[in-house]
Amino acid sequence: MTTNIGNIERLVRALVGLALISLVFVGPQTVWGWIGIVPLATAIVGWCPPYALLGINTCKK
Repeated sequence: MTTNIGNIERLVRALVGLALISLVFVGPQTVWGWIGIVPLATAIVGWCPPYALLGINTCKK
């Protein structure tokens, strides 16, 4: 499991994930905000399973 997400994309995923999770507490307060765990987790780990399946790599070598 090698890193396949670049630094800028990791930052964007983390921000999107946190924004979605914040909707659970502040916004319309639906459970759909918990979907933000997925982009947040991929940002923390630096690996995206669909990218691995499709052969996509945004990480600089």
